[in-house]
Amino acid sequence: MTDPTPAAVVFDFDGLIFDSETPIYVASAAAMATFGHELTIEAWATVVGHGDDDGWVALQAAVGAELDRDAYEAAYAAQDRSWRDRQPALPGVADLLAALAAAEVPCGIASSSPAAWVETHLERLALRHRFTSLATRDRVGGRAKPAPDTYLLACQDLGVDPAAAVAIEDSAPGIAAARAAGLAVLCVPSEITRHTDLSAADRHVADLTQVTVADLASLADRA
Repeated sequence: MTDPTPAAVVFDFDGLIFDSETPIYVASAAAMATFGHELTIEAWATVVGHGDDDGWVALQAAVGAELDRDAYEAAYAAQDRSWRDRQPALPGVADLLAALAAAEVPCGIASSSPAAWVETHLERLALRHRFTSLATRDRVGGRAKPAPDTYLLACQDLGVDPAAAVAIEDSAPGIAAARAAGLAVLCVPSEITRHTDLSAADRHVADLTQVTVADLASLADRA
């Protein structure tokens, strides 16, 4: 008998594959400070996981002020974010992907980021070959999480029923998107998203070193 496997696994990207969220937070907090606003990690956590437009609304709510978007984006662009390009893959990511490949489980990414961002960092991390599908917001008409569109597209690309697949997420909007699409959800909180309510996921782990292919199969069976 062969070990059980999920039909497919769909990964979130930012904050799950690598820690892009901390450099972005640091730059965002510095940009906010130029306007006299404090942006705490707890407040920033409410922004993570959204697309650009929803994220902008959430960001203004996080600091309790209406802002000039062009002025803010200019202040943000002036910050040094180059160190994000040296961030490694997070613990367990490469090993889990290798195990899934060995078990012939197809993998995809569902992301509210654009394809160019995802492709660039997957190539840098030498992980691009592990993913058959990159379902990014520009492939679904800009419909970002918590809308289910990226997860539905990833499952369509992979040729699987969402109910037989597992999503791996780190944010509340991502969990909501995956559940709306019909996937079981494993949550790996990031240093930022751990400040938010992630209870809607089916299971939580500290990092992907704790996850096996069989663990993911058991989640798919419970979906």
